[in-house]
Amino acid sequence: MSSRDRADEQDQADADAHTQRLASASLAANDPAGRFEPLYAAARLGAAVVPWDRGEPHRLLVQWVQARAPKADGRRALVVGCGLGDDAEYVFRLGFETVAFDVADSAVYAARQRFPASRVDYLSADLLSPPHSWRHAFDLVVEILTVQSLPRTVRQRATANVGLQVAAGGTLVVVASALADHDDPRHGPPWPLTRAEIEAFASDGLEPVSVEDVHTVDRPGAGRWLAEFRRPQSGNSPQGVH
Repeated sequence: MSSRDRADEQDQADADAHTQRLASASLAANDPAGRFEPLYAAARLGAAVVPWDRGEPHRLLVQWVQARAPKADGRRALVVGCGLGDDAEYVFRLGFETVAFDVADSAVYAARQRFPASRVDYLSADLLSPPHSWRHAFDLVVEILTVQSLPRTVRQRATANVGLQVAAGGTLVVVASALADHDDPRHGPPWPLTRAEIEAFASDGLEPVSVEDVHTVDRPGAGRWLAEFRRPQSGNSPQGVH
């Protein structure tokens, strides 16, 4: 292993440890999402690293798009827990009128700074209490690694709130870590999803289209869920993305 590789591994280990400390503090304060603002604020000052920042759209989102070729035509999309904006910018480039939100004001600020000419509508909002006006308002909802970052005490609420944003005829795409056989479900963050937990997105009238356990090299012995759900069409509601 080169000295550069060792340094990268140490940086990742330090970032993970910092995230764990923030998570412990937010859980102790009964604030499930409380760790995100201090993490992004510290990252903005160069004092921390956001462990899940990829600098590009998630590969499984790209894989889904390449397989499904969703029809955008100016339809509305919502990106949950947008972080620094890579997934949101990708969805916008597909042709969707895109809203992207994060609970951390500093993440929203950073996304706007990274993409100053962006037409994505970056907003601060809490998945555990989203705006009522978003209910059944989006033809495509993209949820990537957000629900798994919240403790299981609020998982049912977070999962339900993701699905509630999907319009009639609309589509929900979910990417999440899969709980491996050797994983302790109590250990986190993140708290990977069981099959039952990924299938729980099929609520409020949403119907599963596909639920795949995709092998990954970053979590040996485990995988990631790539799941798609649709809300049946009704009346003159939007036509979805297919």
